[in-house]
Amino acid sequence: MEKVFNTRSMIFTLYGDYISHYGNVIWIGSLIRLLKEFGHNEQSVRAAISRMNKQGWVQSEKKGNKSYYSLTDRGRARMDEASKRIYKLESKAWDGIWRMLIYTIPEEKRHLRDELRQELIWSGFGLLSTSCWITPNPMEQQIHDLINKYDVASYVTFFQAKYEGMSDHHSLVNKCWDLDEINARYTQFIEEYSQEYKLDKQKIANGDMSDGSCFVKRSLLVHQYRKFLFIDPSLPKELLPGKWIGDAAADLFTDYYHILEKPATRFFESVFEN
Repeated sequence: MEKVFNTRSMIFTLYGDYISHYGNVIWIGSLIRLLKEFGHNEQSVRAAISRMNKQGWVQSEKKGNKSYYSLTDRGRARMDEASKRIYKLESKAWDGIWRMLIYTIPEEKRHLRDELRQELIWSGFGLLSTSCWITPNPMEQQIHDLINKYDVASYVTFFQAKYEGMSDHHSLVNKCWDLDEINARYTQFIEEYSQEYKLDKQKIANGDMSDGSCFVKRSLLVHQYRKFLFIDPSLPKELLPGKWIGDAAADLFTDYYHILEKPATRFFESVFEN
């Protein structure tokens, strides 16, 4: 099939959805075979996993003449956080507290500032003003991990605070996040996958869909839905608009995922070499 997504990104998806549940280790040969289903060749897989190794996401181990790759502690932490957000069932009630992070990272450490900014966006923080980020979610541990990871404690100030105005919480949310745009993206996801879900559900019930096709469909579904981690701050219900499409999109994702799960797992297990 035609290559749809970049190799590195698909490897992350496979680790999060499969490999991390099978001992977190995979032989490069199995990884190459799995990625072939998406149109990725051996050269691109080896290049991507080598980059991920250098970036600290995976680590390699030789057993005889075979190379095996596993997630590092950093990689596992990222996958665990992503899984919690992708497969969450219900948001906890909001405690009414805003978490506020402010940094003053000097220009000569601009690369750290840029990396920290991307991490904050991924973690669901919103930009209130220049270098001032907020979230209603209890992110204390993640923030301390980030500060230690980038060694920026001397440049960062972190608060827990209550909002006292001058308007209301929803106005503050709208200033930091474009929920209308996120809603539009969720609507697009539903429009794209709702009919496909109905067709595939019938095919699977009739035995007209191969395990390999289910594996590809499930992986691409997770891969697409995972993109919302970069735009949806996972706000508590108390701060969401009345017409929030995210819940309907989550229900569709969950239903579609479950009908593909068993045949997709069978295919993975047929390729995976322990």
